[in-house]
Amino acid sequence: MPTLSVILITRNEQANLGDCLASLEGIAQQIVVVDTASNDGTLEIAKNYGALISQPADWPGFGPQKNRALDLATGDWILSLDADERLTPALRSEILTAMHHSAGVDCFAIPRLSWFCGRFMRHSGWTPDYVERLFRRGTARFSDDLVHERLIPNGQVAKLTNSLLHYSFMNAAQVTAKMERYSTDSAKQAFLKGKKASILAPITHGTWAFIRTYILRAGFLDGPQGLSLAFANAQGSYYRYTKLRKLNQTAELESAQT
Repeated sequence: MPTLSVILITRNEQANLGDCLASLEGIAQQIVVVDTASNDGTLEIAKNYGALISQPADWPGFGPQKNRALDLATGDWILSLDADERLTPALRSEILTAMHHSAGVDCFAIPRLSWFCGRFMRHSGWTPDYVERLFRRGTARFSDDLVHERLIPNGQVAKLTNSLLHYSFMNAAQVTAKMERYSTDSAKQAFLKGKKASILAPITHGTWAFIRTYILRAGFLDGPQGLSLAFANAQGSYYRYTKLRKLNQTAELESAQT
């Protein structure tokens, strides 16, 4: 019988973690939580579900942190989740079937249905959203990206049909906080890769993000939330390139002074 390890990385996920772990009932033989300096009830919740907990002193970025969790997993199969995601009973059943009848397939992509401030988004570029999360241990690793990490599978990938529920943004405050954090990390990652940002880059990229989300990806069909998401994507893109430009300017100034 194949076994399953579920891996998560956390930081102050008290509001989400309990529901996430409860949705794993009857499917996970091991839960691995790699935590970064949580000071709420996250660790207590993880302990109540019998999780193996690791607390590294540093924060290397999302990709490397997920690889740390992966290195602690011992199951035949790995399921990588975020704390704000939930398995439905139908998805649990489908995962068990996939693990038992996976001839020639080492990795499965799961369709994800994401919540944004009051509704699940059916358009706006958020659906369909297949994420590669279930894989045979030893056949995949996460990229080393600071943010927007991805799984890199070695073998064949197939798709599941039942959705993973993603409660990504419950209110506007969460949108703002995540936008600030992700734009900073994205700018830093782009800077480390040698990318530049012109004076017009924040405006042009922000405008394009709005057009792509609201018009090209039919965000208008998602009602008020579609419009809000389009504005949020525009702001996030604007801030990312503004911050990248500042990093470029600081580097140029330091270079000129040496």
